[in-house]
Amino acid sequence: MSTYTLDTGTSRANPTPAPMKRLTIPAIRNRKGKDPVVMLTAYTTRMAQLLDPHCDVLLVGDSLGQVIYGLPSTLPVTLDMMIAHGAAVVRGSWHSVVIVDMPFGSYEASPERAFESAARVLAETGAAGVKLEGGTAMAPVVEFLTRRGIPVMGHIGLTPQAVNALGGYGARGRSNAEHASILDDARAIADAGAFGIVAEGVVEGLANEITAAVPVPVIGIGASAQCDGQVLVTEDMLGLFERTPRFVKRYDDLAGRISAAVATYAAEVRSRDFPGAEQVYPARD
Repeated sequence: MSTYTLDTGTSRANPTPAPMKRLTIPAIRNRKGKDPVVMLTAYTTRMAQLLDPHCDVLLVGDSLGQVIYGLPSTLPVTLDMMIAHGAAVVRGSWHSVVIVDMPFGSYEASPERAFESAARVLAETGAAGVKLEGGTAMAPVVEFLTRRGIPVMGHIGLTPQAVNALGGYGARGRSNAEHASILDDARAIADAGAFGIVAEGVVEGLANEITAAVPVPVIGIGASAQCDGQVLVTEDMLGLFERTPRFVKRYDDLAGRISAAVATYAAEVRSRDFPGAEQVYPARD
């Protein structure tokens, strides 16, 4: 259970007054074939607070490179960036399992390098586990970490860190060869000890096969409703960006609402209607 509290006298964020018992990695693993796992990305304390009561897992995704920093891809994201945002999300959550993405270059060279990076993530953020991309080739890394007490979530199919090798962000598994390869990836990662697997951008039939083939929860993103859970980038599903990927359902239009609110503020500043009597401090009598 998190023991972190926020000073309400100095912080704009409101801490949960009665912390709930945080979910655990075994609890998530045991959801296989049961109630779907609800997972969203979070990068900041305040967003974590808003998402936490509704989610089972909060993913501090390396997508923060694009969402927060405006980078062209996830490749420039650093371990220090992931740790800073991971710690912020842990501080803002009481209930959800927090998982932090391992950024590109922090785990591929060797199992030992992966352990060093993952150990830093867990020690400096308080997160419950890490997520890393890759299939059969990364299975030895997953096994090395899990045998040393570091919970690992796998990520197969469309793996954004390998976008240059994949040649883009298109759906995976359309050819028979790729279909078989991704299914092998899922089995290898599960056999290596991963407690769950994200299946991204794979054709629906393949997603269903993966879900049936492995004994751990499969979390879909652009996959299938029959997966054991779903994950989206929160800012995508809230409509904060103009472009909406095909696999995203927009549950709101926050960009439009923010723009309208700021337009009203700007008009009131220019007309000197803001600040009004309620927002200024009168002189003492």
